[in-house]
Amino acid sequence: MQRPMRITRTRPAALAALALAALAPAASTSDLKLDGQTSVVTPMGGSVLLEVTGAAGQPFAVLIDVDGGPTPLFGEDVALGFTPLYFTALDGVLSASGSFKVTIPIPSVDALVGQQFFLVAAVFDPSASPLPIDWTNGADVTITSSTPVGHTELAGNALAAYPHFETVAAFNQGSRVAAAVDLAQHPGISVNQVAAIYVTEDRTEAQWDSDPVLQDVTPFGPKTITFMAGGVAANTFWADLGQLSGNAGAGLGVGYDLVIDLNGNGLLDPADLVDGYGDQAGFWVVHDVTQPGPYAVSESIYSGGSWLGQDAYYPTNISSLGKMPLIVVSHGNGHNYQWYDHIGEHLASYGYIVMSHQNNTGPGVGTASTTTLTNTDYFLGNLATIAGGVLDGHVDGGTIVWIGHSRGGEGVAIAYDKLFDGTYTPTNFDMDDIKLVSSIAPTDFKGPSQADPHDVPYHLWVGSSDSDVWGCADNNIAQSFHLHDRAEDERQAITLQGVGHGDFHDGGGSSWANGPCQVGRQDTHKIMRGYLLPLIKHHLEDNVPAEDFLWRQWESFKPIGAPTGTCVVVTLMHRRGKDAKKFVVDDFQTNPGTSLASSGAAVTFDVTDVTEGLNDDSNLSFTHNATDEFNGVTLGTTNDDTAGLVFSWDGVDRRLQFDLKAEDADASGYAWLSFRTAQLTRHTLTVAAKEDVTFEVELMDGSGNASAISVGAYGGGVEAPYARTGCGNGTGCGAEFETI
Repeated sequence: MQRPMRITRTRPAALAALALAALAPAASTSDLKLDGQTSVVTPMGGSVLLEVTGAAGQPFAVLIDVDGGPTPLFGEDVALGFTPLYFTALDGVLSASGSFKVTIPIPSVDALVGQQFFLVAAVFDPSASPLPIDWTNGADVTITSSTPVGHTELAGNALAAYPHFETVAAFNQGSRVAAAVDLAQHPGISVNQVAAIYVTEDRTEAQWDSDPVLQDVTPFGPKTITFMAGGVAANTFWADLGQLSGNAGAGLGVGYDLVIDLNGNGLLDPADLVDGYGDQAGFWVVHDVTQPGPYAVSESIYSGGSWLGQDAYYPTNISSLGKMPLIVVSHGNGHNYQWYDHIGEHLASYGYIVMSHQNNTGPGVGTASTTTLTNTDYFLGNLATIAGGVLDGHVDGGTIVWIGHSRGGEGVAIAYDKLFDGTYTPTNFDMDDIKLVSSIAPTDFKGPSQADPHDVPYHLWVGSSDSDVWGCADNNIAQSFHLHDRAEDERQAITLQGVGHGDFHDGGGSSWANGPCQVGRQDTHKIMRGYLLPLIKHHLEDNVPAEDFLWRQWESFKPIGAPTGTCVVVTLMHRRGKDAKKFVVDDFQTNPGTSLASSGAAVTFDVTDVTEGLNDDSNLSFTHNATDEFNGVTLGTTNDDTAGLVFSWDGVDRRLQFDLKAEDADASGYAWLSFRTAQLTRHTLTVAAKEDVTFEVELMDGSGNASAISVGAYGGGVEAPYARTGCGNGTGCGAEFETI
């Protein structure tokens, strides 16, 4: 493996890269695949494409058995049982390019149904000892009575650069929907073959099985397509021209299935490709989530005593609805609990109950956390009298979200810490009822011992223009990202350039903003409304298209009604929860140093100034200093354990390479590679670039097969720091991390 990451853009930047990966080399140089995979299921009467690769011009043989072994032969484990039933299926000579392909028909014999056969190839290797054989990996095929209908990812967006297409779950209403097919992954499809694309109403697997008739719901009906030579770019087709409805009422979007009818019979059958066969739609069209939902909203202001003033928002027709989740809002110091109409009215219009309360922030964040707890408890315990009892029987006390602003933003994290530590025991709810904690520009007075979200899903809003909790390196109390990096489970952050501390509420007065290109309160609230609904639906309802709002870059996918213009810049961080299937290449928590990742992967590089350490600016200002490698990084304090890697890149092709251990090298079970990164503020290379930066990430396997994707292929790049002065000399706010 030579270059798993190639930085090819000729624009310099300083990057802090927090995870990159590549595939480690395998021991064998020969390979065996069936339909491009190592394990396939195929029907009798069908066929399978067998491919052997290895040393050019060398003879080979393919062996088949009913037992996959392995069998030890001369110090090597061969993936075959070598039972009395094994036989040589075919032999031949590899081509000058080191490859041999053949389509093997599967006989229509009932006795084969349910049988599994194992294959391995032996390629002649005169340099091998004691046997002149290079054994390939094993592969297997299982025979079924008929081909089951399967799910294929088809719906997505065409890209101008490699990989030329991305599959996504959500499309904004009015946006076009494309479908793409990689003929290399579907050897049964031939060049010049004609087919038809159908967009249908979403159906479950059982519904498709009972009614396979294809009924296109687009205005112009199914589209005839012809497959061409030339890969994905040549086989990307429009499925809809932006005419599908996303009007889902209180939902986020409308689900659709996408079918490519390969045999032209107008039915979904095993010969076809389908995106959405199962209990999940193939894709969703989402409406303008910045706009109010279908329910009229009522508001009630009342008090239960000292520090129990509350403002409740709920659907006016609540008597006809069932139980709804509870959203609790805790304001900041100097703020008022009636300043959050943009949150309360918006979420209540979609069927949620929102309660904003008086928050005792004056003495500090400790008392603020207590009033979050006591107000939540009071609300749930007095539903029979609040607002005349209209809410009684309609609040789901087992599904609660806490949202806090400023001191209240730290307070909600401390409140959860008190439940976690058992230092506060509420009467009407418990820790497991809190499904999400969200902080808006929070302070960090108490540090990791108390301001800790622990294992609850956590969300953070930060304004880069904030002149109150603004994140300068000399003030740990005003660095909001600390709370985000302490979160142990699913976490996400949304950073809004040009947005001040006061822009997050609707109480009027100063925006408490400093810096150029300010967005203002009205547009800030549009952005907030556009992300609040997907955020809540993702965490409370496992809504599939909602997650797209949390990870897809702002430049390519944003709420329809969100403001546009050069001053509106949004960056997103998102990390899936600890129960998600994932492999972490490097989290910098173990194996300190630059030569070994936490996973045990070997790290090599020819970028410069490579340093691994705490994600904390140590010199108390954002002034660039060659001895402060993490300049502008404010993800933690000296008492936190968040860590990362920084390096300098001068615009010349360079690499940062992670060679996975052999036991970790199989990436076939994973869908994407994810990492977060930022430009270091006020670094001379960052100042020279003054723009988003892109680079390539390359994966290479043990046979030297490589694929490189530019992070700019999906829209945008690594965001340039907000051009703000203060906190030392120069221009640039804190390092603005985003997930790629």
